[in-house]
Amino acid sequence: MDEPDFLPRVLNCIAGQSYRNFKVYVCVNQPDLWWNDPEKAAACENNASSLILLDGLKEFETAILDHASKGQGWSGKRHGVGWARKTLMDHINAEADPEDIMVSLDADAEFSSDYFLSIALNFKSHPAAVALSVPYFHKTVSNVMATRAMLRYEIYMRYYFLNLHRIGSPYSFTALGSAMALPVWAYRAIGGMTPKLSGEDFYFLQKLRKYGQVLLWNDEMVYPEARFSDRVFFGTGPAMIKGASGDWLSYPLYPAALFDEILDTYRLLPLFFQKTMPTSVARFMASTSKEPDPFQSLRKNHSDLDHFTRAFHEKFDGLRILQFLKSSHEERPSNDEDNLREYLCRFFPAAELDQSGINWKALSFTCSPVCELEKVRAFLFDKEMKARTNSAPV
Repeated sequence: MDEPDFLPRVLNCIAGQSYRNFKVYVCVNQPDLWWNDPEKAAACENNASSLILLDGLKEFETAILDHASKGQGWSGKRHGVGWARKTLMDHINAEADPEDIMVSLDADAEFSSDYFLSIALNFKSHPAAVALSVPYFHKTVSNVMATRAMLRYEIYMRYYFLNLHRIGSPYSFTALGSAMALPVWAYRAIGGMTPKLSGEDFYFLQKLRKYGQVLLWNDEMVYPEARFSDRVFFGTGPAMIKGASGDWLSYPLYPAALFDEILDTYRLLPLFFQKTMPTSVARFMASTSKEPDPFQSLRKNHSDLDHFTRAFHEKFDGLRILQFLKSSHEERPSNDEDNLREYLCRFFPAAELDQSGINWKALSFTCSPVCELEKVRAFLFDKEMKARTNSAPV
């Protein structure tokens, strides 16, 4: 949608792939009402130009899903990136074999010539995996404000991942629509994608994780573009827009102690199997489920600890974890920089923090220079990549 600046680059990345056994499906899309809106005239013309560009491709086999031309755009509630991604995947699902792999991309993604090969080999080595959450690294741009906002958002994402990973959450993955892949059989097994106006990648990977194992490591990465975008309600683009104005309330660095409260409940699950314990997570689940004891039905329906534990994680899933953290943080607000420093001091040696070259004591997401935020991003990126590597199934 409205991607004249980025589409040629991603097409060049695809054309240069060393692995050649693929077919590309592209959905150019917009609400059909845009054709009657003067403010959307440029986007409509850009989409028309994209269709011409795609129609002239000769380097690889392409299927073009035109939901942008007059009379063919989205109508009613069926619109947005979630609907576009579902439309693509449903179309592929109707044609593909069960063992084929869907690789999800966005127009602003960039990747190496061995990207497709790395994914093919990954799933060949892990045939039972239901999905792959590909490592990512946003590129810095010449716009200092955009780079600063991107770095702050990526620090949030990596901090969040690392804390979920350290407590052993099944949902310790990052959901980016431009950085995920899955076998067709897994898509069919979960009944396909549920369309969302925003966050469809998060709900989709969560749905897949409840069915099986999501891979966290891949030999090649995706490099999305750091840019302001208001085409979805949450995610990198809107976060950067809000952040550039100084509003990071929706993306706080939650205190490590809140993740510890989740870990406490994880560790007590053998006791919860017998009797509900008064933890903050149990109280939260009771309030959100409107059940006096949300564990009673789990005990009733699951006669052994393994199934009880799995059912708990399906109930207290990635969305519930985020809601718990948000509500707890609102009750006990705290400073982002202080939370980051406290986390680092608890879980990393002082000598390692000193060697990073970062002035942690003076760190300010608002005032520290961009080069300092780049160092923070690099430090957390290194820790995340080690965690992802250690999570690889054997």
